[in-house]
Amino acid sequence: MDNTKQSQNSAEIIPEQMGYDTKFQFECHKGVKCFTKCCRGIDIMLTPYDILTMRKELGLTSEEFLAIYTDIHLLEKADLPIVTIKKLDDEEQSCPFVKDVEGCQIYPFRPTACRYYPLGVGSLSYASELNKGNDTNSDDAFFFMVKESHCLGFQEKKEWTVAEWREDQGVNIRDEINAGWTDLIVRKKTIPMSIKLSEKSKQMFFLVCYNIDKFRQFVFESTFLKRFNVDKVLLEEIRTDDVKLLKFGFDWLKSLLFKEGDIKFDQQQKV
Repeated sequence: MDNTKQSQNSAEIIPEQMGYDTKFQFECHKGVKCFTKCCRGIDIMLTPYDILTMRKELGLTSEEFLAIYTDIHLLEKADLPIVTIKKLDDEEQSCPFVKDVEGCQIYPFRPTACRYYPLGVGSLSYASELNKGNDTNSDDAFFFMVKESHCLGFQEKKEWTVAEWREDQGVNIRDEINAGWTDLIVRKKTIPMSIKLSEKSKQMFFLVCYNIDKFRQFVFESTFLKRFNVDKVLLEEIRTDDVKLLKFGFDWLKSLLFKEGDIKFDQQQKV
């Protein structure tokens, strides 16, 4: 699954497969003449964990964050809703969080796609194996390079391996938390397009993955717990822990949409 920033600028996707030990030369900082250009004219896809952290740091509920800062699209081939940052209505269609001189105003909790740049993830098995808790430091994990025509970061002398870049940018923990979501998308992509999910199933996917506050209300304030068997210890954890609730939601969706996983539900009351 490609989680790169989709740019309207000219971008070259370097097709060579990159592994964890592959080296590349790149650095971005205020001294680079193209500073912040990569934050304009782009569609930045947000992962569930991105929304979870961004809404918290901005002091918003997930529903408020979604309404103010995002657009909703259907992901090609998967026919599932995804969320992107809503661009400003300016000439450059800028990210709302970027400033000309200072750069990203939310840098400590910036999205996963921004952290990966200029790398992209191109392996479907990477997400699936990560979701199963397996070691992804193998030949199955593959990354690629995105080079935009305006980017001068590749002229900088700083050298990295892919593993070093991922560690430096803090994507490892994000990939681990988002693995269940990515796995759901990968699974849906493997199903023939003729097999469609109901609109209600898509709404549930959106609720679980992007509106964590409303999902918690759904679990604890609806008939959910009368229909679904949830371990009591886990139930108390997801009451207050956003990450555990998110992972629980991914497992529930896998059971609901693909009839897999450990969460059992009443077949007479399917969503």
